Amino acid sequence: MKMNPVVHFEMPYADGQRMADFYTEAFGWKAQMLGPEMGSYVVVETSETDEKTKFPKEPGRINGGFFKKTKETTQYPSVVIGVEDIRKAMKKVEEAGGKVLGGQKPGEPDDIPGIGLYVSFIDTEGNKIGMLQPTGM
Repeated sequence: MKMNPVVHFEMPYADGQRMADFYTEAFGWKAQMLGPEMGSYVVVETSETDEKTKFPKEPGRINGGFFKKTKETTQYPSVVIGVEDIRKAMKKVEEAGGKVLGGQKPGEPDDIPGIGLYVSFIDTEGNKIGMLQPTGM
């Protein structure tokens, strides 16, 4: 069976500017604040990134993002797993005992422009995890 790598991490924030300033000062990360139309998500580059693919140039490194804390969202860090075919992966998650949460439309992944298809799921231990089929796969 082919292994699917972790390609992204996510963590919650209460104050986006404070969080961006902290990670820039402490670790040299670059933060890109997305607007309300993208849920006030903040994308962070933790290593040199290819402008075309939006993924790190050096194998084994990952970038991440921060989401605004709300009462409705999980308030814990999570990871995003890269998959070749998100619909097949969604089926495998369900077959293995997980629960696919879906995106904006129940049971369907979200299309993130320039990034790929994304969906979150709950594993058998109650952890919320993401899956991404990067654009071009």
